[in-house]
Amino acid sequence: MRVTHPTDLVSQLAARVGLDREQVARAEKKLSALGLLQRSPSGGWVAISPESAAEALLAPLERDILQQRIAMAATREQLHTLSGDYLEARSMRSAKSSIEIIEGIDNIRAVIDDLGRTCTTSLDALVPGGGQADESLRAALPIDLELLARGIRIRSLFQHSARRHRATVQYVERVSAAGAEVRCVGTMPSRMLIWDRDCVVLPLDPLDTAAAAAIVRDPSVLSYLCQVFEHCWEEGREFLEPDEAPPGAEPTGVEREVLLMMVAGRTNDDVALRLGISQRSVSRIVAQLMTRLGAANRFQAGVRAVELGWLSLQGRSREPAAGPTEA
Repeated sequence: MRVTHPTDLVSQLAARVGLDREQVARAEKKLSALGLLQRSPSGGWVAISPESAAEALLAPLERDILQQRIAMAATREQLHTLSGDYLEARSMRSAKSSIEIIEGIDNIRAVIDDLGRTCTTSLDALVPGGGQADESLRAALPIDLELLARGIRIRSLFQHSARRHRATVQYVERVSAAGAEVRCVGTMPSRMLIWDRDCVVLPLDPLDTAAAAAIVRDPSVLSYLCQVFEHCWEEGREFLEPDEAPPGAEPTGVEREVLLMMVAGRTNDDVALRLGISQRSVSRIVAQLMTRLGAANRFQAGVRAVELGWLSLQGRSREPAAGPTEA
């Protein structure tokens, strides 16, 4: 109405549009704030076109945005000029120290993030301790999916007990669907991350992995650790396979681990501790094996297992040895 009646009083406009004076005054205030109405020197209001109002209202904001973009571009350019220095320093660090100690969880995460960004071929991981913390799984999932999307081969090895932890199983299902290879095994020496088979990250304290880590690049040590991983990997079974073999079938996975330790004279408590599963689970598996073998004691179970071809002298010798965390 101000376009056609610019000099009308508020009361006159209110009568024209059928509103009260307060409603008209509030509307004029809003339109003024948007720059659509301006006071006329001769009194009354002047209606401004939306295009002109938008130009007047948004021009300062557009100038600020432009200045910020210019500042961002300048900062990005300055940071990019440091890339050469960073790569040179990184190569010097690797050359001068084949084993580097990193302290503090934030520094460890920063190093792992850097290794993830520069990874080109593979990531092999030993993950002891059974089910993993939900927070750790949530943090690892997007990183692993991004690596797999880049074509990086991921092999992860968990302990058997992790297969009974819902969040860990869900994580394994997600990364397996994206192409990761995941197995489980009874025992393993320590947590380990092998990047591109030329760098290994190890915790200094297996019981407190957040305290400090060793970054190993020494060729001889690296070769040995890669062999340790391959040995554990060959001993593992597919993580998502069923827990137990069908009746009468040769035991695999955790059942075979229990059988090996059982006939070697290990107690149920010792087996449970080494495999990271409950004593009740061990007792149940031992009872099932004894029934399937028709054995009255563990010695008979061992003899019967050899007769069936479930065990051999070579197989008996492969009972998991105590790792560095079992001192």
